[in-house]
Amino acid sequence: MSTTDDLIDLRRDLHRHPEPAWREFYTTARLVDELETRPLDELYVGPEVLAEERRGVPDDDELDDWARRAVDAGAREDVVDRLAGGYTGLVAVLRRGEGPTVGLRVDIDALPITEADDGDHEPAREGFRSENEGFMHACGHDAHATVGVGVIDAIAESDFSGTLKVFFQPSEEIVSGGEPMAEGGHLDDVEYFLALHVGLDHPTGEVVAGVDGFLAQQHFRADFSGASAHAGGHPERGRNAVQAMATAIQNLYSIPRHDEGATRVNAGLVGGGTASNIVPEDAFIEGEVRGETTELRDYMDDHAQRILQSAAEMHDCEVEVEYGGRAPGGESDDELAGIVAEVAGETAGVDSILDSDDLGGSEDATYLMQHVQDRGGLASFVCVGTDHPGGHHSPTFDVDEETIRIAIDVFSGTIERLGREAV
Repeated sequence: MSTTDDLIDLRRDLHRHPEPAWREFYTTARLVDELETRPLDELYVGPEVLAEERRGVPDDDELDDWARRAVDAGAREDVVDRLAGGYTGLVAVLRRGEGPTVGLRVDIDALPITEADDGDHEPAREGFRSENEGFMHACGHDAHATVGVGVIDAIAESDFSGTLKVFFQPSEEIVSGGEPMAEGGHLDDVEYFLALHVGLDHPTGEVVAGVDGFLAQQHFRADFSGASAHAGGHPERGRNAVQAMATAIQNLYSIPRHDEGATRVNAGLVGGGTASNIVPEDAFIEGEVRGETTELRDYMDDHAQRILQSAAEMHDCEVEVEYGGRAPGGESDDELAGIVAEVAGETAGVDSILDSDDLGGSEDATYLMQHVQDRGGLASFVCVGTDHPGGHHSPTFDVDEETIRIAIDVFSGTIERLGREAV
């Protein structure tokens, strides 16, 4: 079992070794090391927890590079070998007699952001800044994983009656890990499901019992291909892929809004061409569409696909569109959120409780929530506030480590109560 100091050490170690989606080799191995010392009944790792089909998986060379990097940093080679192909993540199961099956989801991946290194940034000052330059835990997933371990400890020492499953999910940042984890089989018998996020612009001491307002999301990459030519001598011989890309971008932003709710589109990463005197034969867009509901996301996606094809045709080019991560919309169940709020009200360090709040973004925990709800269960996405000096996804983001203790108490208290008083 761990002390608070042990959990802080774990969080800081994970913070030092951030890994992006499907490359969480060190993180998964480190969590296996921790969890193998706990009185678990089952521990499932990597391919044992995920459906075979996944989105956004890097190529083999990149996966091999990150696997080697993890082993060099001290990860157990036998565990890393089990994660071959980028099948990262794990599910820990604690069985404590008759009672409900409760699931808790925490995510574990990091972001491609270079972490601040000045003395005002606590991880830099205290020696746990990212050692994987160009990547960092800029959204609190290191704290999320630590809370998952702490909740297991708390429930193991409690009089909880039932089964606890903790899902350590990979690849949330590109919204591609929730779907294969939801379809991996371990969620099928879960009756109550909780998901955690720290911060979200809520301060330390504030808890949002049931987050709503998720935007359904779909990532895509469109690759345009044409034909090169000398831009000065024979421009008419070329087929300009950048023109097709530019037309597509302009028209993507002209998709009509919808009277049933909010919609979004973004061409976030674009590029193409090789030189100023060559008609470009290749160009690309990496973008996304979102909607207040899954149906509105699909409305945006239908228009986006038509626009991409039409833009290519207009400029005598071709386009290939590949889908990336995606997430449906979602809502927290009031009955379960109500229990979270009651427990939060009895938790030391909590001084403000919101019954609900809108996320205003996307989260693939909605796949797991929906999976449970479709089978008659209840789900709630819970925010535990944390003071963070920089905003989420910024180089100066950090977590107030007191939040870890508060989150463990709120979630373990809720799980214990569900064991006694199932809704």
